[in-house]
Amino acid sequence: MPEDSRSAAPPYRSRVTHRGLDRAPHRTFMRAQGLDDEDMARPMIGVVSTAGETSPCNGNLGEQARHAYRGVAEAGGTPREFTTISVSDGISMNHQGMKCSLVSREVIADSVELVMRGHAYDGLVAYGGCDKNLPAMLMAMVRLNCPSVFVYGGSTLPGTMGGRAVSVLDTYEGAGAVMAGQMTREELDALERVAMPTLGSCPGQFTANTMGMVSEVLGLAPLGSALIPAVYSERQALGRRAGHMVMDVVWAGGPLPRDLVTRESLENACAIVAATGGSTNAGMHLCAIANEAGIAFTMDDVGAVFERTPLIGNLRPGGAYYALDVHRQGGVPMIVKELIASGHMHGGTLTLTGATLEEAVAEAPAPDGEVIRPVADAIDTSGGVIVLKGNLAPEGAFIKVAGLKKRVHEGPARVFDSEEECMAVIRARAYAAGDVIIIRNEGPKGGPGMREMLGPTAVIYGQGMGEEVALVTDGRFSGATRGMCIGYLSPEAAAGGPLALVEDGDTVRIDTGAARAIDLLVPEEELDRRRAALAERPERRLAGVLEKYAAQVGSAFAGAVTHSGAAEWPMDEVPDD
Repeated sequence: MPEDSRSAAPPYRSRVTHRGLDRAPHRTFMRAQGLDDEDMARPMIGVVSTAGETSPCNGNLGEQARHAYRGVAEAGGTPREFTTISVSDGISMNHQGMKCSLVSREVIADSVELVMRGHAYDGLVAYGGCDKNLPAMLMAMVRLNCPSVFVYGGSTLPGTMGGRAVSVLDTYEGAGAVMAGQMTREELDALERVAMPTLGSCPGQFTANTMGMVSEVLGLAPLGSALIPAVYSERQALGRRAGHMVMDVVWAGGPLPRDLVTRESLENACAIVAATGGSTNAGMHLCAIANEAGIAFTMDDVGAVFERTPLIGNLRPGGAYYALDVHRQGGVPMIVKELIASGHMHGGTLTLTGATLEEAVAEAPAPDGEVIRPVADAIDTSGGVIVLKGNLAPEGAFIKVAGLKKRVHEGPARVFDSEEECMAVIRARAYAAGDVIIIRNEGPKGGPGMREMLGPTAVIYGQGMGEEVALVTDGRFSGATRGMCIGYLSPEAAAGGPLALVEDGDTVRIDTGAARAIDLLVPEEELDRRRAALAERPERRLAGVLEKYAAQVGSAFAGAVTHSGAAEWPMDEVPDD
Protein backbone atom coordinates (compact mmCIF):
# COMPACT_ATOMS: atom_id res chain seq x y z
CA MET A 1 0.00 0.00 0.00
CA PRO A 2 1.58 3.35 -0.99
CA GLU A 3 2.52 5.76 1.79
CA ASP A 4 0.05 8.42 0.56
CA SER A 5 -2.78 5.90 0.96
CA ARG A 6 -1.65 5.21 4.50
CA SER A 7 -1.67 8.88 5.42
CA ALA A 8 -5.32 9.06 4.37
CA ALA A 9 -6.30 6.20 6.69
CA PRO A 10 -8.53 7.05 9.66
CA PRO A 11 -6.86 7.67 13.05
CA TYR A 12 -5.95 4.40 14.73
CA ARG A 13 -8.05 3.63 17.79
CA SER A 14 -4.99 2.12 19.52
CA ARG A 15 -3.54 5.63 19.91
CA VAL A 16 -5.89 6.14 22.84
CA THR A 17 -3.68 3.72 24.78
CA HIS A 18 -0.32 5.43 24.28
CA ARG A 19 -0.64 9.09 23.26
CA GLY A 20 -0.47 11.91 25.78
CA LEU A 21 1.10 12.77 29.12
CA ASP A 22 -1.18 10.55 31.20
CA ARG A 23 -0.38 7.54 29.04
CA ALA A 24 3.20 7.29 30.34
CA PRO A 25 2.30 4.21 32.46
CA HIS A 26 0.69 2.59 29.41
CA ARG A 27 3.83 3.20 27.37
CA THR A 28 5.87 1.70 30.18
CA PHE A 29 3.93 -1.53 29.84
CA MET A 30 4.49 -1.51 26.10
CA ARG A 31 8.20 -0.77 26.39
CA ALA A 32 8.49 -3.70 28.81
CA GLN A 33 7.32 -5.87 25.91
CA GLY A 34 10.08 -4.55 23.67
CA LEU A 35 8.08 -1.93 21.75
CA ASP A 36 9.63 1.40 20.81
CA ASP A 37 8.12 4.69 19.64
CA GLU A 38 7.93 3.50 16.04
CA ASP A 39 6.12 0.30 17.03
CA MET A 40 3.57 2.28 19.05
CA ALA A 41 2.97 4.70 16.19
CA ARG A 42 1.84 1.89 13.88
CA PRO A 43 -1.62 0.31 13.87
CA MET A 44 -1.79 -2.46 16.48
CA ILE A 45 -3.23 -5.71 15.16
CA GLY A 46 -4.45 -8.58 17.32
CA VAL A 47 -3.37 -12.01 16.08
CA VAL A 48 -5.49 -14.55 17.92
CA SER A 49 -5.64 -18.33 17.73
CA THR A 50 -7.02 -21.22 19.73
CA ALA A 51 -3.61 -22.88 19.79
CA GLY A 52 -3.24 -25.61 22.36
CA GLU A 53 -3.25 -29.31 23.04
CA THR A 54 -7.01 -29.70 23.42
CA SER A 55 -7.33 -31.36 19.99
CA PRO A 56 -5.40 -32.01 16.77
CA CYS A 57 -7.53 -29.25 15.18
CA ASN A 58 -5.64 -26.65 17.24
CA GLY A 59 -2.26 -28.34 17.42
CA ASN A 60 -0.38 -26.19 14.90
CA LEU A 61 -2.47 -23.00 14.97
CA GLY A 62 0.16 -21.20 17.03
CA GLU A 63 2.78 -21.96 14.40
CA GLN A 64 0.42 -20.85 11.62
CA ALA A 65 -0.47 -17.64 13.45
CA ARG A 66 3.20 -16.71 13.71
CA HIS A 67 3.31 -16.41 9.92
CA ALA A 68 0.38 -13.96 10.05
CA TYR A 69 2.24 -12.11 12.81
CA ARG A 70 5.21 -11.75 10.47
CA GLY A 71 2.93 -10.61 7.62
CA VAL A 72 1.40 -7.85 9.75
CA ALA A 73 4.88 -6.56 10.64
CA GLU A 74 6.03 -6.70 7.01
CA ALA A 75 3.03 -4.61 5.95
CA GLY A 76 3.55 -1.84 8.49
CA GLY A 77 1.55 -2.96 11.53
CA THR A 78 2.51 -3.91 15.06
CA PRO A 79 1.18 -7.44 15.69
CA ARG A 80 -0.02 -8.42 19.17
CA GLU A 81 -0.42 -12.13 19.78
CA PHE A 82 -3.01 -13.64 22.12
CA THR A 83 -4.84 -16.94 22.48
CA THR A 84 -8.16 -18.20 23.75
CA ILE A 85 -9.84 -21.46 24.71
CA SER A 86 -11.17 -24.32 22.61
CA VAL A 87 -13.28 -27.34 23.53
CA SER A 88 -12.86 -30.41 21.32
CA ASP A 89 -16.12 -31.94 20.12
CA GLY A 90 -14.26 -35.17 19.44
CA ILE A 91 -12.95 -35.59 22.98
CA SER A 92 -16.02 -34.17 24.76
CA MET A 93 -18.36 -36.40 22.71
CA ASN A 94 -20.85 -38.75 24.36
CA HIS A 95 -20.35 -37.65 27.95
CA GLN A 96 -21.25 -34.63 30.11
CA GLY A 97 -18.30 -32.68 28.75
CA MET A 98 -20.19 -32.17 25.47
CA LYS A 99 -22.42 -29.66 27.31
CA CYS A 100 -19.40 -27.35 27.23
CA SER A 101 -18.91 -27.42 23.46
CA LEU A 102 -21.56 -25.01 22.16
CA VAL A 103 -21.13 -22.85 25.26
CA SER A 104 -17.48 -22.44 24.27
CA ARG A 105 -18.58 -20.73 21.04
CA GLU A 106 -19.97 -17.84 23.09
CA VAL A 107 -17.03 -17.77 25.50
CA ILE A 108 -14.51 -17.63 22.64
CA ALA A 109 -16.37 -14.81 20.85
CA ASP A 110 -16.71 -12.91 24.13
CA SER A 111 -13.04 -13.37 25.04
CA VAL A 112 -11.81 -12.09 21.68
CA GLU A 113 -14.14 -9.11 21.96
CA LEU A 114 -12.85 -8.28 25.45
CA VAL A 115 -9.17 -8.38 24.48
CA MET A 116 -9.76 -6.33 21.34
CA ARG A 117 -11.91 -3.74 23.12
CA GLY A 118 -9.77 -3.64 26.24
CA HIS A 119 -6.57 -2.97 24.29
CA ALA A 120 -8.18 -0.85 21.55
CA TYR A 121 -6.46 -2.84 18.81
CA ASP A 122 -6.97 -1.59 15.27
CA GLY A 123 -7.47 -4.88 13.46
CA LEU A 124 -7.59 -8.62 13.86
CA VAL A 125 -6.25 -11.77 12.24
CA ALA A 126 -8.06 -14.78 13.72
CA TYR A 127 -7.21 -18.48 13.43
CA GLY A 128 -9.69 -21.23 14.28
CA GLY A 129 -9.71 -24.92 13.52
CA CYS A 130 -12.53 -26.76 15.25
CA ASP A 131 -16.32 -26.98 15.22
CA LYS A 132 -17.08 -24.16 17.67
CA ASN A 133 -13.96 -21.98 17.72
CA LEU A 134 -14.31 -21.39 13.97
CA PRO A 135 -17.81 -19.82 14.02
CA ALA A 136 -16.88 -18.11 17.28
CA MET A 137 -14.04 -16.23 15.58
CA LEU A 138 -16.35 -15.17 12.74
CA MET A 139 -18.92 -13.99 15.31
CA ALA A 140 -16.27 -11.95 17.13
CA MET A 141 -15.08 -10.32 13.91
CA VAL A 142 -18.59 -9.26 12.91
CA ARG A 143 -19.34 -8.07 16.45
CA LEU A 144 -16.18 -5.95 16.56
CA ASN A 145 -16.55 -4.72 12.96
CA CYS A 146 -12.91 -3.72 12.75
CA PRO A 147 -10.49 -4.62 9.92
CA SER A 148 -10.37 -8.41 10.12
CA VAL A 149 -9.12 -11.50 8.30
CA PHE A 150 -10.01 -15.06 9.27
CA VAL A 151 -7.87 -18.11 8.50
CA TYR A 152 -9.19 -21.64 9.03
CA GLY A 153 -6.34 -23.86 10.19
CA GLY A 154 -7.15 -26.67 7.77
CA SER A 155 -7.91 -30.36 8.07
CA THR A 156 -5.85 -33.45 8.69
CA LEU A 157 -4.87 -35.71 5.84
CA PRO A 158 -7.09 -38.79 5.51
CA GLY A 159 -5.65 -42.01 6.89
CA THR A 160 -5.25 -45.25 4.96
CA MET A 161 -6.25 -48.77 5.98
CA GLY A 162 -6.52 -51.78 3.72
CA GLY A 163 -5.88 -49.60 0.69
CA ARG A 164 -8.80 -47.24 1.36
CA ALA A 165 -8.97 -43.73 2.81
CA VAL A 166 -10.34 -43.56 6.36
CA SER A 167 -11.11 -40.85 8.92
CA VAL A 168 -12.17 -40.51 12.53
CA LEU A 169 -15.77 -41.16 11.41
CA ASP A 170 -14.74 -44.73 10.62
CA THR A 171 -13.60 -45.18 14.23
CA TYR A 172 -16.93 -43.93 15.59
CA GLU A 173 -18.83 -46.33 13.37
CA GLY A 174 -16.24 -49.02 14.06
CA ALA A 175 -17.19 -49.02 17.74
CA GLY A 176 -20.76 -49.88 16.74
CA ALA A 177 -19.48 -52.55 14.35
CA VAL A 178 -17.60 -54.21 17.21
CA MET A 179 -20.80 -54.20 19.30
CA ALA A 180 -22.61 -55.83 16.39
CA GLY A 181 -19.90 -58.47 15.92
CA GLN A 182 -19.02 -57.12 12.46
CA MET A 183 -15.51 -55.98 13.41
CA THR A 184 -13.00 -57.31 15.91
CA ARG A 185 -11.46 -55.21 18.68
CA GLU A 186 -8.08 -55.78 17.05
CA GLU A 187 -9.33 -54.32 13.77
CA LEU A 188 -10.76 -51.29 15.58
CA ASP A 189 -7.47 -50.84 17.44
CA ALA A 190 -5.59 -50.85 14.12
CA LEU A 191 -8.11 -48.38 12.65
CA GLU A 192 -7.85 -45.84 15.48
CA ARG A 193 -4.08 -45.75 15.03
CA VAL A 194 -4.21 -44.73 11.35
CA ALA A 195 -7.47 -42.76 11.00
CA MET A 196 -5.96 -39.34 11.79
CA PRO A 197 -2.31 -39.33 10.71
CA THR A 198 -1.58 -35.60 11.06
CA LEU A 199 -2.64 -32.51 12.95
CA GLY A 200 -5.71 -30.73 11.63
CA SER A 201 -9.50 -30.89 11.76
CA CYS A 202 -11.64 -33.81 10.60
CA PRO A 203 -11.09 -34.26 6.84
CA GLY A 204 -14.66 -34.85 5.66
CA GLN A 205 -17.40 -32.32 5.03
CA PHE A 206 -18.08 -32.13 8.74
CA THR A 207 -18.58 -28.89 10.71
CA ALA A 208 -15.02 -27.53 10.54
CA ASN A 209 -14.56 -27.86 6.77
CA THR A 210 -18.14 -26.69 6.19
CA MET A 211 -17.56 -23.53 8.21
CA GLY A 212 -14.15 -23.06 6.58
CA MET A 213 -15.96 -22.90 3.23
CA VAL A 214 -18.50 -20.52 4.78
CA SER A 215 -15.72 -18.16 5.93
CA GLU A 216 -14.53 -17.80 2.32
CA VAL A 217 -18.01 -17.30 0.88
CA LEU A 218 -18.88 -14.65 3.48
CA GLY A 219 -15.78 -12.76 2.35
CA LEU A 220 -14.08 -12.96 5.76
CA ALA A 221 -11.27 -15.33 4.67
CA PRO A 222 -8.93 -15.34 1.66
CA LEU A 223 -10.49 -17.23 -1.23
CA GLY A 224 -8.89 -20.63 -1.78
CA SER A 225 -7.54 -20.84 1.77
CA ALA A 226 -9.90 -23.11 3.68
CA LEU A 227 -9.20 -26.52 2.16
CA ILE A 228 -5.40 -26.38 2.19
CA PRO A 229 -4.48 -29.23 4.57
CA ALA A 230 -3.25 -28.11 7.99
CA VAL A 231 0.24 -29.55 7.48
CA TYR A 232 0.93 -28.18 3.98
CA SER A 233 3.86 -25.75 3.81
CA GLU A 234 1.85 -23.34 1.63
CA ARG A 235 0.10 -22.30 4.85
CA GLN A 236 3.21 -20.30 5.71
CA ALA A 237 2.69 -18.02 2.72
CA LEU A 238 -1.06 -17.95 3.43
CA GLY A 239 -0.39 -16.65 6.93
CA ARG A 240 1.90 -13.88 5.69
CA ARG A 241 -0.70 -12.98 3.05
CA ALA A 242 -3.39 -12.74 5.73
CA GLY A 243 -1.17 -10.32 7.66
CA HIS A 244 -0.75 -8.18 4.55
CA MET A 245 -4.47 -8.32 3.80
CA VAL A 246 -5.55 -7.04 7.20
CA MET A 247 -3.17 -4.10 6.83
CA ASP A 248 -4.59 -3.35 3.37
CA VAL A 249 -8.03 -3.14 5.00
CA VAL A 250 -6.66 -0.89 7.77
CA TRP A 251 -5.07 1.50 5.27
CA ALA A 252 -8.18 1.56 3.07
CA GLY A 253 -10.67 1.79 5.95
CA GLY A 254 -12.58 -1.27 4.66
CA PRO A 255 -14.27 -3.44 3.70
CA LEU A 256 -15.24 -4.18 7.29
CA PRO A 257 -16.96 -7.40 8.41
CA ARG A 258 -20.44 -5.88 8.32
CA ASP A 259 -19.81 -4.70 4.76
CA LEU A 260 -19.16 -8.35 3.93
CA VAL A 261 -21.80 -10.12 6.02
CA THR A 262 -25.08 -9.15 4.38
CA ARG A 263 -28.31 -11.02 3.74
CA GLU A 264 -27.04 -11.94 0.27
CA SER A 265 -23.68 -13.23 1.52
CA LEU A 266 -25.46 -15.23 4.23
CA GLU A 267 -27.61 -16.81 1.53
CA ASN A 268 -24.42 -17.60 -0.38
CA ALA A 269 -23.04 -19.26 2.73
CA CYS A 270 -26.20 -21.37 3.06
CA ALA A 271 -25.79 -22.36 -0.59
CA ILE A 272 -22.23 -23.64 -0.12
CA VAL A 273 -23.43 -25.75 2.84
CA ALA A 274 -26.29 -27.25 0.85
CA ALA A 275 -24.29 -27.78 -2.34
CA THR A 276 -21.58 -29.73 -0.54
CA GLY A 277 -23.76 -31.75 1.86
CA GLY A 278 -22.24 -29.82 4.75
CA SER A 279 -22.86 -29.95 8.47
CA THR A 280 -26.29 -29.28 9.97
CA ASN A 281 -24.45 -27.23 12.61
CA ALA A 282 -23.72 -24.61 9.95
CA GLY A 283 -27.36 -23.56 9.76
CA MET A 284 -27.36 -22.61 13.43
CA HIS A 285 -23.94 -20.93 13.27
CA LEU A 286 -25.01 -18.79 10.29
CA CYS A 287 -27.99 -17.51 12.25
CA ALA A 288 -25.62 -16.60 15.10
CA ILE A 289 -23.21 -14.76 12.75
CA ALA A 290 -26.17 -12.88 11.25
CA ASN A 291 -27.22 -11.85 14.77
CA GLU A 292 -23.82 -10.19 15.28
CA ALA A 293 -24.48 -8.08 12.18
CA GLY A 294 -27.99 -7.14 13.33
CA ILE A 295 -29.59 -9.19 10.54
CA ALA A 296 -32.70 -11.22 11.38
CA PHE A 297 -31.82 -14.60 9.88
CA THR A 298 -33.46 -17.78 11.18
CA MET A 299 -33.84 -21.45 10.39
CA ASP A 300 -36.60 -20.46 7.94
CA ASP A 301 -34.15 -18.34 5.92
CA VAL A 302 -31.55 -21.10 5.99
CA GLY A 303 -34.11 -23.69 4.90
CA ALA A 304 -35.31 -21.61 1.96
CA VAL A 305 -31.78 -21.54 0.49
CA PHE A 306 -31.14 -25.20 1.27
CA GLU A 307 -34.34 -26.05 -0.60
CA ARG A 308 -33.37 -24.30 -3.83
CA THR A 309 -29.69 -25.28 -3.96
CA PRO A 310 -28.61 -28.46 -5.78
CA LEU A 311 -26.27 -30.95 -4.13
CA ILE A 312 -23.10 -31.14 -6.25
CA GLY A 313 -20.43 -32.22 -3.74
CA ASN A 314 -19.69 -35.94 -3.50
CA LEU A 315 -18.17 -35.52 -0.05
CA ARG A 316 -18.00 -37.57 3.11
CA PRO A 317 -20.00 -38.52 5.12
CA GLY A 318 -22.77 -38.75 2.50
CA GLY A 319 -20.36 -39.15 -0.42
CA ALA A 320 -16.93 -40.53 -1.16
CA TYR A 321 -14.36 -37.71 -1.04
CA TYR A 322 -12.50 -35.46 1.40
CA ALA A 323 -11.50 -31.80 1.71
CA LEU A 324 -8.08 -32.69 0.29
CA ASP A 325 -9.74 -33.90 -2.92
CA VAL A 326 -11.66 -30.62 -3.31
CA HIS A 327 -8.45 -28.65 -2.73
CA ARG A 328 -6.69 -30.60 -5.48
CA GLN A 329 -9.50 -29.89 -7.94
CA GLY A 330 -9.79 -26.14 -7.34
CA GLY A 331 -11.10 -25.52 -3.83
CA VAL A 332 -14.00 -23.32 -2.81
CA PRO A 333 -13.62 -20.91 -5.78
CA MET A 334 -14.42 -23.79 -8.16
CA ILE A 335 -17.73 -24.49 -6.36
CA VAL A 336 -18.61 -20.81 -6.03
CA LYS A 337 -18.00 -20.11 -9.73
CA GLU A 338 -20.33 -22.98 -10.70
CA LEU A 339 -23.09 -21.84 -8.32
CA ILE A 340 -22.90 -18.22 -9.47
CA ALA A 341 -23.10 -19.31 -13.11
CA SER A 342 -26.19 -21.43 -12.38
CA GLY A 343 -27.93 -18.62 -10.46
CA HIS A 344 -27.67 -20.28 -7.06
CA MET A 345 -25.32 -17.67 -5.58
CA HIS A 346 -25.22 -13.88 -5.62
CA GLY A 347 -22.09 -12.81 -7.49
CA GLY A 348 -22.19 -9.18 -6.37
CA THR A 349 -21.27 -9.67 -2.70
CA LEU A 350 -17.90 -8.29 -1.58
CA THR A 351 -14.68 -10.08 -0.70
CA LEU A 352 -11.81 -8.91 1.50
CA THR A 353 -9.97 -7.36 -1.43
CA GLY A 354 -12.97 -5.22 -2.37
CA ALA A 355 -13.60 -7.28 -5.53
CA THR A 356 -16.99 -8.91 -5.96
CA LEU A 357 -17.29 -12.63 -5.39
CA GLU A 358 -17.91 -13.17 -9.11
CA GLU A 359 -14.81 -11.20 -10.05
CA ALA A 360 -12.71 -13.02 -7.45
CA VAL A 361 -13.53 -16.53 -8.77
CA ALA A 362 -13.44 -15.70 -12.48
CA GLU A 363 -10.29 -17.76 -13.10
CA ALA A 364 -11.38 -20.81 -11.08
CA PRO A 365 -11.58 -24.13 -12.95
CA ALA A 366 -14.80 -25.93 -13.86
CA PRO A 367 -16.00 -28.79 -11.62
CA ASP A 368 -14.09 -32.03 -12.20
CA GLY A 369 -17.35 -34.03 -12.47
CA GLU A 370 -16.53 -36.58 -9.78
CA VAL A 371 -15.56 -34.82 -6.53
CA ILE A 372 -17.66 -31.78 -7.47
CA ARG A 373 -20.25 -32.20 -10.19
CA PRO A 374 -21.58 -29.48 -12.50
CA VAL A 375 -25.06 -28.26 -11.60
CA ALA A 376 -26.38 -29.82 -14.81
CA ASP A 377 -25.41 -33.22 -13.38
CA ALA A 378 -26.29 -32.58 -9.73
CA ILE A 379 -26.53 -35.45 -7.27
CA ASP A 380 -29.87 -34.03 -6.05
CA THR A 381 -31.96 -31.04 -7.06
CA SER A 382 -32.08 -29.71 -3.50
CA GLY A 383 -29.34 -29.38 -0.93
CA GLY A 384 -27.73 -32.05 1.20
CA VAL A 385 -29.21 -30.43 4.33
CA ILE A 386 -32.92 -29.59 4.64
CA VAL A 387 -35.38 -28.20 7.18
CA LEU A 388 -38.39 -30.23 8.32
CA LYS A 389 -41.49 -28.74 9.92
CA GLY A 390 -44.65 -30.18 11.42
CA ASN A 391 -46.54 -30.50 14.67
CA LEU A 392 -43.44 -32.03 16.31
CA ALA A 393 -41.22 -29.15 15.12
CA PRO A 394 -43.33 -25.99 14.64
CA GLU A 395 -40.22 -23.81 14.19
CA GLY A 396 -38.23 -26.46 12.38
CA ALA A 397 -35.52 -29.11 12.55
CA PHE A 398 -32.46 -29.94 10.43
CA ILE A 399 -31.53 -33.20 8.74
CA LYS A 400 -28.60 -34.03 6.46
CA VAL A 401 -30.07 -35.99 3.53
CA ALA A 402 -26.86 -36.26 1.48
CA GLY A 403 -26.35 -39.97 0.97
CA LEU A 404 -29.67 -40.86 2.66
CA LYS A 405 -31.26 -43.79 0.83
CA LYS A 406 -34.57 -44.03 2.70
CA ARG A 407 -36.46 -40.73 2.58
CA VAL A 408 -39.63 -41.60 4.56
CA HIS A 409 -39.81 -43.25 7.98
CA GLU A 410 -42.84 -43.98 10.15
CA GLY A 411 -42.66 -45.89 13.39
CA PRO A 412 -43.19 -46.07 17.16
CA ALA A 413 -41.43 -43.63 19.46
CA ARG A 414 -38.82 -44.79 21.99
CA VAL A 415 -38.48 -41.84 24.36
CA PHE A 416 -35.36 -40.98 26.39
CA ASP A 417 -34.83 -37.92 28.55
CA SER A 418 -31.05 -37.84 28.12
CA GLU A 419 -28.30 -39.11 25.85
CA GLU A 420 -27.04 -41.43 28.59
CA GLU A 421 -30.41 -43.22 28.87
CA CYS A 422 -30.46 -43.72 25.12
CA MET A 423 -26.86 -44.93 24.83
CA ALA A 424 -27.44 -47.67 27.40
CA VAL A 425 -30.21 -49.07 25.19
CA ILE A 426 -28.17 -48.67 21.99
CA ARG A 427 -25.14 -50.43 23.46
CA ALA A 428 -27.39 -53.33 24.47
CA ARG A 429 -29.02 -53.27 21.01
CA ALA A 430 -32.36 -53.20 22.85
CA TYR A 431 -34.17 -51.37 20.07
CA ALA A 432 -35.87 -52.57 16.92
CA ALA A 433 -35.93 -51.76 13.24
CA GLY A 434 -38.58 -49.15 12.59
CA ASP A 435 -38.20 -47.37 15.94
CA VAL A 436 -38.09 -43.58 16.17
CA ILE A 437 -35.58 -42.94 18.94
CA ILE A 438 -36.35 -39.66 20.74
CA ILE A 439 -33.65 -37.94 22.83
CA ARG A 440 -35.09 -34.83 24.48
CA ASN A 441 -34.07 -32.24 27.09
CA GLU A 442 -30.74 -31.83 25.28
CA GLY A 443 -31.48 -28.42 23.69
CA PRO A 444 -29.67 -25.15 24.42
CA LYS A 445 -31.55 -24.58 27.70
CA GLY A 446 -32.51 -28.16 28.44
CA GLY A 447 -29.03 -29.63 28.32
CA PRO A 448 -27.93 -27.00 28.92
CA GLY A 449 -25.44 -26.73 26.10
CA MET A 450 -27.16 -28.66 23.29
CA ARG A 451 -24.98 -31.75 23.16
CA GLU A 452 -23.97 -33.31 19.88
CA MET A 453 -25.24 -36.83 19.22
CA LEU A 454 -22.55 -38.36 17.00
CA GLY A 455 -21.98 -41.06 19.62
CA PRO A 456 -25.47 -42.61 19.37
CA THR A 457 -25.82 -42.08 15.61
CA ALA A 458 -22.41 -43.50 14.70
CA VAL A 459 -22.88 -46.55 16.92
CA ILE A 460 -26.32 -47.19 15.38
CA TYR A 461 -24.76 -46.98 11.93
CA GLY A 462 -21.91 -49.24 12.95
CA GLN A 463 -24.48 -51.78 14.20
CA GLY A 464 -25.92 -51.86 10.68
CA MET A 465 -29.12 -50.07 11.72
CA GLY A 466 -28.38 -46.61 10.30
CA GLU A 467 -31.13 -46.81 7.69
CA GLU A 468 -33.51 -48.91 9.80
CA VAL A 469 -34.32 -46.48 12.62
CA ALA A 470 -34.75 -42.71 12.99
CA LEU A 471 -33.26 -40.55 15.71
CA VAL A 472 -34.93 -37.27 16.68
CA THR A 473 -33.52 -34.79 19.20
CA ASP A 474 -33.58 -31.18 20.35
CA GLY A 475 -29.83 -31.57 20.68
CA ARG A 476 -27.31 -31.23 17.85
CA PHE A 477 -25.64 -33.56 15.40
CA SER A 478 -22.08 -33.69 14.19
CA GLY A 479 -21.25 -32.87 10.61
CA ALA A 480 -20.11 -36.50 10.50
CA THR A 481 -23.60 -37.78 11.28
CA ARG A 482 -25.47 -39.69 8.59
CA GLY A 483 -28.75 -41.60 8.46
CA MET A 484 -32.32 -40.61 9.38
CA CYS A 485 -31.16 -38.22 12.11
CA ILE A 486 -33.21 -35.09 12.84
CA GLY A 487 -31.78 -32.51 15.25
CA TYR A 488 -32.01 -28.89 16.44
CA LEU A 489 -35.75 -29.51 16.86
CA SER A 490 -37.35 -26.23 17.88
CA PRO A 491 -38.84 -25.23 20.18
CA GLU A 492 -36.96 -27.59 22.47
CA ALA A 493 -38.65 -29.77 25.08
CA ALA A 494 -37.37 -27.71 28.01
CA ALA A 495 -38.98 -24.60 26.49
CA GLY A 496 -42.37 -26.32 26.24
CA GLY A 497 -41.94 -27.69 22.72
CA PRO A 498 -44.09 -30.61 21.51
CA LEU A 499 -41.17 -33.02 21.93
CA ALA A 500 -41.97 -32.92 25.67
CA LEU A 501 -45.38 -34.49 24.94
CA VAL A 502 -44.21 -37.62 23.11
CA GLU A 503 -44.78 -40.96 24.85
CA ASP A 504 -43.42 -44.43 24.15
CA GLY A 505 -45.36 -46.08 21.35
CA ASP A 506 -46.66 -42.88 19.73
CA THR A 507 -46.38 -42.98 15.96
CA VAL A 508 -44.00 -40.46 14.40
CA ARG A 509 -43.88 -39.85 10.64
CA ILE A 510 -40.85 -38.30 8.97
CA ASP A 511 -40.92 -37.34 5.29
CA THR A 512 -37.69 -35.86 3.92
CA GLY A 513 -39.06 -35.92 0.37
CA ALA A 514 -41.47 -33.38 -1.07
CA ALA A 515 -43.43 -32.97 2.20
CA ARG A 516 -40.38 -31.93 4.29
CA ALA A 517 -42.42 -32.87 7.38
CA ILE A 518 -42.05 -34.36 10.86
CA ASP A 519 -45.32 -35.09 12.64
CA LEU A 520 -46.54 -36.79 15.79
CA LEU A 521 -49.59 -38.83 14.73
CA VAL A 522 -51.55 -38.31 17.93
CA PRO A 523 -54.97 -36.58 18.08
CA GLU A 524 -54.81 -32.91 19.01
CA GLU A 525 -57.18 -33.39 21.94
CA GLU A 526 -54.83 -36.01 23.41
CA LEU A 527 -51.90 -33.63 23.02
CA ASP A 528 -53.91 -30.91 24.77
CA ARG A 529 -54.56 -33.33 27.64
CA ARG A 530 -50.86 -34.16 27.92
CA ARG A 531 -49.90 -30.51 27.74
CA ALA A 532 -52.21 -29.66 30.62
CA ALA A 533 -50.85 -32.53 32.68
CA LEU A 534 -47.19 -31.80 31.91
CA ALA A 535 -45.39 -31.28 35.17
CA GLU A 536 -43.11 -28.30 35.42
CA ARG A 537 -39.55 -29.44 35.05
CA PRO A 538 -37.80 -29.37 38.45
CA GLU A 539 -35.24 -26.61 38.71
CA ARG A 540 -31.65 -27.80 38.71
CA ARG A 541 -28.81 -26.09 40.49
CA LEU A 542 -26.19 -25.73 37.79
CA ALA A 543 -23.81 -22.97 38.97
CA GLY A 544 -20.87 -21.73 36.96
CA VAL A 545 -20.91 -21.16 33.24
CA LEU A 546 -23.80 -23.55 32.51
CA GLU A 547 -26.06 -21.60 34.86
CA LYS A 548 -25.22 -18.34 33.12
CA TYR A 549 -25.63 -19.91 29.69
CA ALA A 550 -29.01 -21.52 30.44
CA ALA A 551 -30.32 -18.19 31.72
CA GLN A 552 -29.33 -16.32 28.55
CA VAL A 553 -29.46 -18.68 25.57
CA GLY A 554 -32.23 -18.52 22.99
CA SER A 555 -33.70 -21.03 20.57
CA ALA A 556 -31.68 -22.96 18.01
CA PHE A 557 -34.21 -21.55 15.50
CA ALA A 558 -32.37 -18.21 15.73
CA GLY A 559 -28.85 -19.52 16.32
CA ALA A 560 -28.83 -20.30 20.07
CA VAL A 561 -27.44 -16.83 20.76
CA THR A 562 -26.95 -15.12 24.10
CA HIS A 563 -27.27 -11.43 23.27
CA SER A 564 -29.46 -9.13 21.18
CA GLY A 565 -26.97 -8.65 18.34
CA ALA A 566 -25.06 -5.92 16.50
CA ALA A 567 -23.22 -4.93 19.66
CA GLU A 568 -21.75 -1.43 19.71
CA TRP A 569 -19.34 -0.17 22.33
CA PRO A 570 -18.65 3.52 22.95
CA MET A 571 -15.16 4.33 21.73
CA ASP A 572 -12.92 7.02 23.17
CA GLU A 573 -12.03 9.97 20.99
CA VAL A 574 -8.75 9.20 19.24
CA PRO A 575 -6.08 11.76 20.14
CA ASP A 576 -4.72 13.95 17.34
CA ASP A 577 -1.19 13.43 16.10
